Amino acid sequence: MFVTHHLFFERMNHNTSQVEEFIIVGFPGLQDQESRAVFSGIFLVAYLLILLGNLLIILIFAMDESLHTPMYMLICSLAFLDVILSSVVIPKMLVVFMFDSKAITFVACFIQLLFYHGMITAESFLLGLMAYDRYMAICHPLHYPTYMTNSRVFKQIVCCWVGGLCGPIIPIVLALRLPFCGPNKVLHCFCDHVSVVRLTCADITINSYVALTISLSTLFIPLTYILFSYIRIIRSVFKIASSEGRLKAFSTCGTHLLVISVFFLIAAGVYISYRVPVDMRIMASVLQSVIPPLMNPIIYCLRTKEIRESFLKTLQRTKILPKR
Repeated sequence: MFVTHHLFFERMNHNTSQVEEFIIVGFPGLQDQESRAVFSGIFLVAYLLILLGNLLIILIFAMDESLHTPMYMLICSLAFLDVILSSVVIPKMLVVFMFDSKAITFVACFIQLLFYHGMITAESFLLGLMAYDRYMAICHPLHYPTYMTNSRVFKQIVCCWVGGLCGPIIPIVLALRLPFCGPNKVLHCFCDHVSVVRLTCADITINSYVALTISLSTLFIPLTYILFSYIRIIRSVFKIASSEGRLKAFSTCGTHLLVISVFFLIAAGVYISYRVPVDMRIMASVLQSVIPPLMNPIIYCLRTKEIRESFLKTLQRTKILPKR
């Protein structure tokens, strides 16, 4: 399968393109050395924090068997996805800003494009699945152990990942059929669909409509389901007799709602930014790859008691902290 995909990329590159590599421009209005140095420092620190926070959540999940439940499987999967999403984008950005090495091969550009849009789509699906998990736990607690087993949730997570990677396939295949016969400067910090397709020597109207339709569908269908789920959840929470039970339910849902808000508000900002100057549009796309992976572990560690307690136990087991 992977060999076939590789040959497909090579064949399309040979037959329809005279461009062998693209040049990642970065921020067109901020090309001076001082600006590049500032961006290098900011994104390097952000990337290290993303790796530290998300890998820490994965480590805690792996070491604490009490967390091997559907909800924490989903949190762990989100952390793993955030590591991949940021690693697809940020390292190349750092090379561009630090070393002024802006070239990227035709094939590497489309691979980056596939995984960037694929991971964004997969995260949207995964947040929808997390909403379903909370809906079942609060609205149908008696059926939750039956419907939300570890094996079933694992299969659902795999579907989110596969569905996410399949999402951008059609726009990418259509883009590969276009002739890239001249301009090769990508006005972005990495390869995304809009910036790359604009470099073709053909009409891209169909490509733009197809890409926009798929992007909006993969964003708004999960969002609609999430909103529907939380309307049902809020109605069920208000029916809980004890104030302690209501507070616990709202606390669990509040963490997820914060993560959802960060992701979808930034995603909405990206679509709105296409009407503003190019540097602002690029910054919006970059923040979509940086802010959610950076904020998610902070939100879960600060607001989830079980993760905090497991983290302290892990430190005690490794003798970093003394036992009480």
